[in-house]
Amino acid sequence: MAYRTELAGRVALVTGGSRGIGRAIALALAESGAAVAVNYRVRTAEALAVVADIQAMGQRALAVGADVSDSDAVTDMVGRVAAELGPVDVLVNNAGIAIIRGIDDLTEADFDTTLSVNLKSAFLCTKAVLPHMRAQKWGRIVNISSGAARGAGGVGLHYNASKAGMEGLTRGYAARLVKEGITVNAIAPSLIETDMVRSGVASSPARIPMGRFGTAEEVAQAVVMTIGNAYMTGQTIQLNGGMSFL
Repeated sequence: MAYRTELAGRVALVTGGSRGIGRAIALALAESGAAVAVNYRVRTAEALAVVADIQAMGQRALAVGADVSDSDAVTDMVGRVAAELGPVDVLVNNAGIAIIRGIDDLTEADFDTTLSVNLKSAFLCTKAVLPHMRAQKWGRIVNISSGAARGAGGVGLHYNASKAGMEGLTRGYAARLVKEGITVNAIAPSLIETDMVRSGVASSPARIPMGRFGTAEEVAQAVVMTIGNAYMTGQTIQLNGGMSFL
């Protein structure tokens, strides 16, 4: 039995794929053989750099700008990916924002924006790619959640709510698509060494039993593993260096 995830001939879309965890996921999917669409909102140069790295591997890639919290933009994005690379077989809902706010500082606009970018986008992108996946009876959807879905976290309750909602969305889709060859899972990283963590969520890894921050590449490894497992669906895999065992 082969244990390597083989995605040759598949098309993957990674939202928020221009840097950090999204970039690492896009590169890992390309290394597994997929053609990769790298979504971004404003970081054009960084998205193009990811595409160049993928093309250097000999794989097809596309940078596609879109605000994934906007339904029309998502429809246009998925249509462009289909036209240039092919219909989306693998979707990684990674796009997200982390507006650090305390209870007394959190505004309605902060809350609405966070839910829209972190949660609504996953619904919109999933809805857009499902017709093709259902028609071919095969699809893989991975949602990037967070340890904050089940813990206090350092960003704020709006972020907690958005990530808890994403895990509920994961289970809801998984239960309804399980007989159609489509798996839906979530990865919940905690304290990965990214710009968000460096900007103030955690100043040191002192409270992590493993003694270090996680890496974006370790998150990408979990994503690829999940995509390769046809029997796993509706699950949330935690990556937290031993901070919790929920």
